[in-house]
Amino acid sequence: MINSGLFSSIRDNWETPQGVFDELDEEFGFDLDVCADEGNAKCERYYTEAEDGLGKKWEGVCWMNPPYGRVIGLWMRKAYESALGGATVVCLVPSRTDTRWWHDYCMKGEVRFIKGRLKFGGAVNSAPFPSAVVIFKF
Repeated sequence: MINSGLFSSIRDNWETPQGVFDELDEEFGFDLDVCADEGNAKCERYYTEAEDGLGKKWEGVCWMNPPYGRVIGLWMRKAYESALGGATVVCLVPSRTDTRWWHDYCMKGEVRFIKGRLKFGGAVNSAPFPSAVVIFKF
């Protein structure tokens, strides 16, 4: 029996694999993790759920690994709009090319598909879905 939360809706926030983050951080030099908690923040500055990152201004070079549930479209809209306002936002998201949020926002950024399946921090198994990095920088 598979007991990974990635196969259910037990949780929708998963820690970014450190190697994925490190490679992108080397390229972009992140200032802010816009969607984190004390246990999985990747930047010194970060917004927690209690701080409501969707309601905050995103500036500089931002990292985002959003909740993968139904609210992901709200996070992608915020990332896109923040980039229109001058921020650079790099997003790690499931490659769900059949969704509205993908077409409304991801298609307007630079999309880098990740080969294979990621193993997120705290997961027993690799993700049951492909992932992509979407970069908003205008």
